[in-house]
Amino acid sequence: MAAHRKPRQRPLTGPAARTAATLALAGAASATAFEGVGHAEPQLSRAQVKAKVDQLYQQAEVATDKYNGAKAETQATEKSLRTLHDEAARRTQELNTARDALGAAAEAQYRNGAIDPSLQVLLSSDPTQYLERAAYVERADDLQAAKVTGVRKQLGDLAQLRSEADRKISELRTQQADLKKQKTTVQSKIRTAQALLARLTAPERAQYAAQDTGAAVPRADRSALRGSLVAPSSRAAQALAFAYGALGKPYAWGATGPSSFDCSGLTQAAYRSAGVSLPRTTYTQINSGRRVSRSELAPGDLVFFFSGISHVGIYIGNGEMIHAPHPGAPVRIAPIDQMPFAGATRPV
Repeated sequence: MAAHRKPRQRPLTGPAARTAATLALAGAASATAFEGVGHAEPQLSRAQVKAKVDQLYQQAEVATDKYNGAKAETQATEKSLRTLHDEAARRTQELNTARDALGAAAEAQYRNGAIDPSLQVLLSSDPTQYLERAAYVERADDLQAAKVTGVRKQLGDLAQLRSEADRKISELRTQQADLKKQKTTVQSKIRTAQALLARLTAPERAQYAAQDTGAAVPRADRSALRGSLVAPSSRAAQALAFAYGALGKPYAWGATGPSSFDCSGLTQAAYRSAGVSLPRTTYTQINSGRRVSRSELAPGDLVFFFSGISHVGIYIGNGEMIHAPHPGAPVRIAPIDQMPFAGATRPV
């Protein structure tokens, strides 16, 4: 039995012990290093944080525009669906009235002892049978045949309305899913940007917040600025007056006022105050009115930025605009050179 006993391990001493300890520490360090690959966040400079936050806010604005577009489509589909339901209810009432009239005629024939076979079929509770045996219509008199034909058409129209309603419901579900997706994207981009900003010191964050000129325009100066405007039309002047009145109000994605705005929400609300209807998104607003070149810009024109047309402001002259920049930045005056210029339009 003793021959099979496992020999005792002698503890390492001296150089051997030091070598083993070194190898163990090296192995632990390597394991820790590999575990951290892909997880450690790099240290970004202030300039890199600013560039990354700007990029995230611009991506959030693209998603916001898609959200606004999906929301507008959803609202239009909901309105169309309500109209279809109202029309279906009206047609159903007309159908019931027509069938009641046929029932009265059948009752009269029954009292006379001879109900027409066509009425026996058409008054059936089974709509399929009601339509399939239309040959019996030929055996009714002319007036009765016209009534039966009318009921048949009403049934067809009602079936078409219900089919259209089913299609709209499917369309609405797709739009609602897209709306949810875009909302999640916007919120994710904004949270990431805010987490990056939190890495900066308080003075650095304040400096970032004030990076646009015109961050605050005293109320006493606003009337003087508005008085210097020469807008091409009274409606453009009214839209500009609204934009000046919105200075300092917070940015909120998806908002159209009156207490907060996103970029296209501000321009839409400004022109709505002047009796001009603009679509909801930047990529549709750029097609409103007449396109103008940069050299033709006049106060009240809408100015657009980035290749995907994802930001818009209202031009006020002297190379400046009023716009709603991004979360954390209120409606303010800024130079149009601040972003890549993409085009301009004159709504009125």
